[in-house]
Amino acid sequence: MTPISDPLFYALAVPAVLIVGLSKGGFGGAIALLGVPLMSLAISPVQAAGILLPILVCMDMVGLIAYRGTFDKRSLAILLPAALAGIAIGYLTAAIVTESHVRLIVGIVALLFALNYYLGSARRTEARPHRPWLGRFWGMVAGFTSFVSHTGGPPFQMYMLPLRLAPTLFAGTAVIFFSAVNAVKLVPYFLLGQFDATNLATSAMLLPLAPLATLAGVKLVRIINPETFYRITYAMVLVISFKLIWDGLRAFG
Repeated sequence: MTPISDPLFYALAVPAVLIVGLSKGGFGGAIALLGVPLMSLAISPVQAAGILLPILVCMDMVGLIAYRGTFDKRSLAILLPAALAGIAIGYLTAAIVTESHVRLIVGIVALLFALNYYLGSARRTEARPHRPWLGRFWGMVAGFTSFVSHTGGPPFQMYMLPLRLAPTLFAGTAVIFFSAVNAVKLVPYFLLGQFDATNLATSAMLLPLAPLATLAGVKLVRIINPETFYRITYAMVLVISFKLIWDGLRAFG
């Protein structure tokens, strides 16, 4: 098995995996959405998603150990069934969703998430009660976007952030949610041929970064105020979203 050899890919993939790992550990929220967009600057978003999934599963296992027993049961009961429906929709429409569609979808999701932050709606301080109908909608969107490009974080946070859970409870709930989602995604990704020799070899090259970055995220969420980190990261999300939207629209002429 021969991994990707392009130095530009690794210049983008290494920081992408580190950022995703920090997010998986609970630090930086949904900035894991940067993973596929960053790698998509060097390879197709479909291939980037295939390479990242085994790495995400490894990160999930580390997160499950770190946050064992820490989760909000009500949130998972609302979000998870809908997410599975979203994954099914993603699988059933895979034949008609092109790489240009994926770039456009990822770009729009990233743009909306960044605007949500900059316009202030993500910074409300009052807690809201559970709204199951809204949770099912965002859960389904999270499942679909997670299947397409591992960008389920923004829809997940759209529902979860207003609940104003304690940071560790929020992080533990996210770990269980995405661990289940990523485990389910393994089957359709395999059926769609995402795990070819090149992708698996490239995943293996990047895999050692996964537990280190995830454990770093677990530690940082407990000792550091991430506001400065958020500001820098959301700026990156905004810039990359414009690039992906431009590339997606250009492909349609």
